[in-house]
Amino acid sequence: MKKVAIYGQSYSISAEKEIQTLLKTLKEHNIVSFIEKEFYELLIAGNNLDEKHPTFSHFSDLDASFDVLFTLGGDGTILRAVTYIRDLNIPILGINTGRLGFLATINKTAIKESIHLLLNGDYTIQERTLLTVKTDPKTNKFSELNFALNEVTIARKNTTSMIGVKTCLNEEYLTNYWADGLIIATPTGSTGYSLSCNGPVISPDSKNVVITPIAPHNLNARPMVIADNTQIKLTIDSREKDFLISLDSRITTVEKNTIVYIEKAPFTIKSIIPKNQSFLQTLRSKLLWGEDTRNETNL
Repeated sequence: MKKVAIYGQSYSISAEKEIQTLLKTLKEHNIVSFIEKEFYELLIAGNNLDEKHPTFSHFSDLDASFDVLFTLGGDGTILRAVTYIRDLNIPILGINTGRLGFLATINKTAIKESIHLLLNGDYTIQERTLLTVKTDPKTNKFSELNFALNEVTIARKNTTSMIGVKTCLNEEYLTNYWADGLIIATPTGSTGYSLSCNGPVISPDSKNVVITPIAPHNLNARPMVIADNTQIKLTIDSREKDFLISLDSRITTVEKNTIVYIEKAPFTIKSIIPKNQSFLQTLRSKLLWGEDTRNETNL
């Protein structure tokens, strides 16, 4: 490992100690650290850096010569960092200075240990599926950022009324969901918005996506797991003239009756899993599976 990129939320600094620990540890191993420009300027303004570092501010500033992209924050930070990586095949390692952290799994107290594991090759690479969106088979409304690591969500706009989402899989009609919206989630996104809408947890290495309705009018409308090579076609009907499509944290407005096409992206995101981490371990710790707090003493 010779060169890395570092990305953090540019609007706040809440992990000064962790940032300094990361940079110091990388410097000890003669690793050059490039820092995202807005995040770097925030660090400079807060006097959180002891020396100058090269920066990056755009997808084009990175290339395959970078060994790792470190993120400092929570899962939302990783979702934003993905827009810099795209199809460059730069692996991501997330240091969790946020809250839940299904993607950013490295504890902020284990930064040195995690870097040493990386340098010793004690890790695996987990490839994570992304989804792409088009509103016409030939024309892409969403510019070059038409991909999502977590989920694509169809949602109502400016109304309390439900919307109808006519859903076809590989050109075969499935159903018309009458609901507040519809979530198409990857295995990575199955522990996000979809989970809060009663969707299932899916292992990251599964070749599936899940369709999860949001507050459906028909109570027999349940989440459905399908193969990730399925082509999904959605036609939205709404009392308002527009509806919303979100790709992770990016949102755009689309006219009703627009046909939306969703399918698996032609590239994946590489997630670094140190040998002392696992998805099942993360589930147990984040969702408190197996924990019994009934006999705990209130302090």
